[in-house]
Amino acid sequence: MGGRKGSGVLELAVLGLLHESPMHGYELRKQLNVVLGMFRALSYGSLYPCLKQLLAKGLIVEDRPEEPNTALALQSRRSKIVYKLTADGKERLQQLLTEAGPAAWEDEGFGVHFAFFSHTRADVRLRILEGRRSRLEERLESVRSALARTRERVDSYTLELQNHGLESVEREVRWLNELIGRERAEQEKARAAKADSSVSNAKQTQDTPREHGR
Repeated sequence: MGGRKGSGVLELAVLGLLHESPMHGYELRKQLNVVLGMFRALSYGSLYPCLKQLLAKGLIVEDRPEEPNTALALQSRRSKIVYKLTADGKERLQQLLTEAGPAAWEDEGFGVHFAFFSHTRADVRLRILEGRRSRLEERLESVRSALARTRERVDSYTLELQNHGLESVEREVRWLNELIGRERAEQEKARAAKADSSVSNAKQTQDTPREHGR
């Protein structure tokens, strides 16, 4: 990860994981590597500058447990620090989770946003999924055009690699179509339930006897 885009993705991932549970640095890095596959190569060199920046902004705080042995405390200080989300951190996380622009559906950002879809508004989820699908459909067109131009000029192994890439993108588009279909169905169901509730409340109001003489 490099540049501001990578920093923003890491910030979202850290705040999202700390929203689920306070963690110390090693546990946090482990969760980033395990839960978010795109962070498999994440190192302390990437994580701790990010934590330092979040601390300076007041988005997280350090919880340092009391250690009776001073020498031991100095030795294990970093491993014992637990990071927790602050109220400002929760607000910042919600702000990041409402961003549904191109950065949210590019290769680097989509996986992280998707990992925290349970904390994301339904309309934002749908915009991100549709944006991701649109981007992949553009990629499909590009790959197909490249295959058509080079099919007769490349060796069989290169052709197999290109076909594999094409099939991978096609597979993700099909997966996105299924997700988008489910999201739309759920949103339609929620709207219908809300409409039914409004009608029911209005009917109860009409049927309530009015008091006279006041």
